[in-house]
Amino acid sequence: MRSFPAVRISSSMSSPPRSLCVIRLSAIGDCCHALPVVQAIRSAWPETRITWIIGQVEHSLLEGLAGVDFLVLDKRAGRRGMRELKEKLKARRFDLLLQMQDSLRASRVALMTGCRRRVGFDRRRARDIQWLFTTERIAHRPRQHVMEALFGFAEHLGIERPAAPRWDFPLGAEDLQAAARMAPERPFCVMSPLSSQRRGAFRNWPAERYASVARHVVEQLGGEVLLTGSSTSMERDYAAVIAAQPGVTDLNGRTTLKQLVALIGLARLVVCPDSGPAHLGAALGTRVVGLYAGSNPDRSGPWGNREFTVNRYPQAVLRSLGKGVDDISFGRRLRAGDVMNEIAVADVIETVERAWALPGRNLQPRSPGSAEAREKTAPQ
Repeated sequence: MRSFPAVRISSSMSSPPRSLCVIRLSAIGDCCHALPVVQAIRSAWPETRITWIIGQVEHSLLEGLAGVDFLVLDKRAGRRGMRELKEKLKARRFDLLLQMQDSLRASRVALMTGCRRRVGFDRRRARDIQWLFTTERIAHRPRQHVMEALFGFAEHLGIERPAAPRWDFPLGAEDLQAAARMAPERPFCVMSPLSSQRRGAFRNWPAERYASVARHVVEQLGGEVLLTGSSTSMERDYAAVIAAQPGVTDLNGRTTLKQLVALIGLARLVVCPDSGPAHLGAALGTRVVGLYAGSNPDRSGPWGNREFTVNRYPQAVLRSLGKGVDDISFGRRLRAGDVMNEIAVADVIETVERAWALPGRNLQPRSPGSAEAREKTAPQ
């Protein structure tokens, strides 16, 4: 498991606050990165009341997290959603706010809380003029992974990073049981081919190439493939191609997020682009074959789980911009629609074979559920 580099801590807190607000609305992967930070703060300040303002979809993953209250923003409801959140906030008072998302919507939410002490990103990393809405900023550290950057908020408060991040997904026995019913008896791969990014499809590898990988898993490795995602028209189109292969089961739209976590915890490996399932797999210790060309895995790759990353970002940067990775801003995204074509089927198959050949199912013996949930699902 990847550990954190040593960092000098200087506290900006004389004593823990009575109440703390965290803003991280989206997306699934980023909330997954924020979870260990929130848990580290909760462990250091057990008497502090922590409220996390979060998006509706992301809340379905973390609902029930011990020691954390949630206020949910329905982003799809637009202005009505903001009004409803504002009404909920009237009964809350916060001593400290951590603005872990640098978007204008998140900044509006921060002002709505009425909290006077608002901590945000340093100016060189903050987007959407976040620095105008915060009163304090975390220290600047260049070229950090997203989760390392988020741990900068804990460091700003004088809270040391744990030796390794901790993810306690609040799964119930019913989630684990549902995943066990969906899981085949043979070793299987979770394939989640589409990213949910809004602008374009720059993270999406062609469906035909995923189908070739799925065929190889079934015919050459003797495994099965579970296709996961929601039920958008694009996902249905992808499923029509990939699930046409024998040994592929289409679960698009048939799992909750918590069931997906439990399912990934049972899988031999996950194949996906830069998306939520990549970070869920990394959190659970499941091997992740991450497909990266439009985004830099040094910034947003699976944490501590990069051995099986298919990284064609340098080649894509050179082709698209005529520059090297070190010559552009760190984490710059390439949004050309064909950028994922840099990744060849043969490269992914070779990586899948390496990951599949390792003994055991996971990189470490971690279960996605709580001890209580495991006891409820243990054979009697």
